[in-house]
Amino acid sequence: MEKIVTTGRGTTAPPLPVTTHRRRSWLRGDQLVAVLMLLPSIVAAAVFIYGFIIWTGYVSTVKWNTVVEDYTSVGLKNWLDLFRMDRFHWDIRNLLLYAAAFMSQCIILGFFIAFLLDQRIKGEAIFRTIAVSGVVTGVAWRWLMQPTTGINLLLRNAGLVDTDFAWNADPRLGILAISIAAAWQFTGYVMSLYLAGLRGISDEIREAARVDGAGTWALYRHIIIPLLMPVTFTAIVLTGMASIRTFDLVVVLQGPAFSTGMLAFHMYQATFGLYRFSLGATIGFFMILLSALLVGPYLRSMGGALEE
Repeated sequence: MEKIVTTGRGTTAPPLPVTTHRRRSWLRGDQLVAVLMLLPSIVAAAVFIYGFIIWTGYVSTVKWNTVVEDYTSVGLKNWLDLFRMDRFHWDIRNLLLYAAAFMSQCIILGFFIAFLLDQRIKGEAIFRTIAVSGVVTGVAWRWLMQPTTGINLLLRNAGLVDTDFAWNADPRLGILAISIAAAWQFTGYVMSLYLAGLRGISDEIREAARVDGAGTWALYRHIIIPLLMPVTFTAIVLTGMASIRTFDLVVVLQGPAFSTGMLAFHMYQATFGLYRFSLGATIGFFMILLSALLVGPYLRSMGGALEE
């Protein structure tokens, strides 16, 4: 179909073709298939993750502290009661001590082992991470920390101690004992992160530094470690979140009363031991907020890096 256009002088301009635009679908065939494949996961995440987060937040504002459901709204009363509890203060103290010990052990030991493996030593596969459940780890370390066996026997034979003591029975050492067991379980994962980061640094960068006269210490201090800062940030976030949700090791290696208690264990006891569901939901939602404080800056930094 052509359209005739006339000029002001009476002459006829060449006909202009008129094109008809077909209405295109907003999704191509491959995009539609991708959406359909992802839809079950999106629905499951919306229901079982975000839906339950919203539900937990709602339960933390109602009066449900018995087996019988009670959805009477109490506002922020559960939160105020939680913040006044001595045990909650003790849980926060234990969590801070545990997180500091656990995260430092994982990051320092993980980087050191990755540094050794980066030297292409023999038997590298022995140090690769192995998945071990927290309960199995806790049982093994509970035996190792018995008064007359394991670590105490080794220390006594080395002349470092002269008395037998139970690590998890001592309130001063209970948190340290749990952090050692957790670090033994998680260090391999942090090591794999650092090793992947080290293997991702090109040999040209190392050779250029050596040509400039940099030794091994200067190479790692001024070049390698700064390049691994994104890996370190990731390790801090992952170990921090693992610290917040630590539960199984606390159950197996728990000390007297709540001397080694932390938030996850308190939430479990409040919910399934005392049937104080609103209190348990309040503790759980508080843990979610702590995790968000860790993950939020991480996601923001990763988003900025992708934009650059």
